[in-house]
Amino acid sequence: MDALACGNPGCFDDATHTFADLYMKSGLYITEIVKRLYHSDKIKAEYPNDAERIRHILQHQVYGMAPTRIIYLIATNYILGFDESMKSETKNFVQADASQAAKEGKLAELVKKCFG
Repeated sequence: MDALACGNPGCFDDATHTFADLYMKSGLYITEIVKRLYHSDKIKAEYPNDAERIRHILQHQVYGMAPTRIIYLIATNYILGFDESMKSETKNFVQADASQAAKEGKLAELVKKCFG
């Protein structure tokens, strides 16, 4: 995560930037991104209400694919499990095998199909 921030200064300070984990295993990577976005002073200034800020991040800034149903459930529970009211924010998280799509040269097509 620090390497991402070093190579892209301010990447966690822009409410329009998007982040994806196309091969989620536990949800840890996305959760760390959510934390950094949530605690960004610039995003706090744009979304001062905590609930609105976390909802914006989950609805517009983070995306993930999990290769199996069980991994999808583990990852989304880890990412969203901190608050019952957030458990419905799953539209940006899907069960899809990005690895297989990449092998077939169809990853971009899969991402577009899943996330628009």
